Amino acid sequence: MTEAGPSEVRVETDGHVATVWLCRPPNNFIDLALTAQIADALEALDADPACRAVVLAGEGKHFCAGADFSQRDRKAGDANASGRTIYTEGARLLRTKKPIVAAVQGAAVGAGLGLAVVADFRVACAEARFSANFTRLGYHPGFGLTASLPRLIGAQKTALLFYTGRRFTGEEALAMGLADQLVPQDQVLSAAHALAAEIAGSAPLAITATRATLRDGLAEAYERATAHELAQQTWLRETNDFKEGVKAMAERRNPNFSGT
Repeated sequence: MTEAGPSEVRVETDGHVATVWLCRPPNNFIDLALTAQIADALEALDADPACRAVVLAGEGKHFCAGADFSQRDRKAGDANASGRTIYTEGARLLRTKKPIVAAVQGAAVGAGLGLAVVADFRVACAEARFSANFTRLGYHPGFGLTASLPRLIGAQKTALLFYTGRRFTGEEALAMGLADQLVPQDQVLSAAHALAAEIAGSAPLAITATRATLRDGLAEAYERATAHELAQQTWLRETNDFKEGVKAMAERRNPNFSGT
């Protein structure tokens, strides 16, 4: 086994399977920098013919608990000096070529859910929690979920997730097609690796071609969706409801929205 990678993303390889670790435990909050590092790692693995499948995993308690809204100087749509945003970096994830299995051992919430949906498959456990909680924050759904989630579970179930902001258990996620496999929590990583290894046992050129066919147009749909999502998030971020939603989340209470 070999290891390499930047400080907040670690890459391990074992045979034809690579594991890309998010290294911001316990929550693995995502932002532009971390998204870019994940994209860098996946693109490097695309260039490695020895890698045939990827496991995406998070260190610590959660897979990815979304964006850290307690960091007021970090806004989801903010651009860096090169004009890149978390969403332009996210589009790079959709353009990578190797099959991805997400190992979801805890929360996949908000943008973290968006990251999990980037993967081809999700292995989860009963303790996992899936939530598109944006509207409970007074915010518009993001990370391309308005395009990717209906494609995965259908428009009606997507609307239920978006409108309610509910947290769904691993069992509920499996029933709705959001998770593909449910195992005990301490077996999530090994089961994800086993699935990735099974995929890696198929002909790599045929897998790449088949995956490109099945995901045709997804990256383009993501880019259109995030352009609209970002526009909506920009004005909603200035509302009283967003301020109340973030405050209520920090205080672990139900928000009292005013519609302003």
